[in-house]
Amino acid sequence: MNDRLAQLQDVLARARQEVAKVIIGHAGVVDQALIAIFTNSHALIEGVPGVAKTLLVRTLAHVLGCEFNRIQFTPDLMPADIIGTNVFNLKDNEFTLVKGPVFTTFLLADEINRAPAKTQSALLQAMQERRVTIDRETHVLSPNFTVFATQNPIEYEGTYPLPEAQIDRFMLKISMYTPQREEELSLARRTLGEDSPETVLASGEIQPVLRDAELLAMRAILQEIVVREELVAYAVDIVRKTREHSSVLVGAGPRATQSLLISSRVYAAIQNRDFVTPDDVKAMARGVLDHRVILRPEYEIEGVTGAEIIQQILQDVAVPR
Repeated sequence: MNDRLAQLQDVLARARQEVAKVIIGHAGVVDQALIAIFTNSHALIEGVPGVAKTLLVRTLAHVLGCEFNRIQFTPDLMPADIIGTNVFNLKDNEFTLVKGPVFTTFLLADEINRAPAKTQSALLQAMQERRVTIDRETHVLSPNFTVFATQNPIEYEGTYPLPEAQIDRFMLKISMYTPQREEELSLARRTLGEDSPETVLASGEIQPVLRDAELLAMRAILQEIVVREELVAYAVDIVRKTREHSSVLVGAGPRATQSLLISSRVYAAIQNRDFVTPDDVKAMARGVLDHRVILRPEYEIEGVTGAEIIQQILQDVAVPR
């Protein structure tokens, strides 16, 4: 293993260590969030209120030395509230751009599915091209611009399902569950003392392991992680199988194949390897595919889930040796 890969793996390990000082448990969730960041992608975080979705993103922004903004999505939120607008300045007798919160590095779109589709779609250009158009003028965003969109489960009152085009822009769907008893007990004890997660984050005890400008260099190192040709074919076969399964109405597209391969690279780096294995692809399959697979209504009524279908597909597709 060369020095550059060792440097990347050290950064990932230190980032996980610093985040763990604030986020209790959720080690797999932290890994998935880091995978989204280091692949220059976006992530959808789903969970009931109060499981530290917002705190996770704030902590990651601090640890990676990146600017952070948050938008609370509500039914009356307008696209201009997200991207900004031109306001007439009477003093200078000209229009001045008032930038919206999208002009940042890490954007937390909190409870994104509480806003209607028109407002949700305001993020589409920013997520795909890392630029926004305001009054026919295009403005460039940070090359590290990353959206972490939190959503409540769709069964909750007052939620709007995300349109398929926007769902596909998220490389990963990260599910955050309530903590185990011991983890929740530890959180309760810390809350009563002086080392609650919020206090630790605000105290300056958490040390940044990177600067914003260094993220691009770290991503370039990922190219040195070997992905064998058989594994490329394996990822393609898994994604294509989602389009052929009898219970699936709409399967994953080619963007899912790309996401599966590049996320497997970062997963391999987290595991301190310089090559991708079939197990890396399997580990990332659910997060990459679950939100992209739309089941037929009759199977949804029977309680079949996308995760179960993906598990079946992984068992059916031949694993390369």
